[in-house]
Amino acid sequence: MLDKATKQKIINKFKIHKNDTGSSQVQIAILSEEIKELTEHLKKHKHDHSSRRGLLKKVGERRRLLKYLQKEDENSFLELAKKLKLKIAKKMIDEEEEKKRLEAEELAAEEAKMLEKEEEEEEEVEEVE
Repeated sequence: MLDKATKQKIINKFKIHKNDTGSSQVQIAILSEEIKELTEHLKKHKHDHSSRRGLLKKVGERRRLLKYLQKEDENSFLELAKKLKLKIAKKMIDEEEEKKRLEAEELAAEEAKMLEKEEEEEEEVEEVE
């Protein structure tokens, strides 16, 4: 667990406005520091399963906050990921780009089907005349 001084340094570094203590950016930065500390602890104490469980909870919480921040404010998400040097953020960006690419492909396929259908209807109308 972080001591007050370390936590206050993190808050001062990542706060958005003067009285900010709980914005997503601050929460993510604090969780990242706690994750680093727990990771170091677990390197020394490999069989500390309760701490490992706590680490996994913190990683999941940080991932949820990152996903929220990415959805709400992508610029601050990218800036925060760069400041904290997060590997998971790169993975999340890649996943989001892949999702957008797949959606674009589906949309293009649907448009192609609609155009094909319209052409068939036009041909049928021409045959009738």
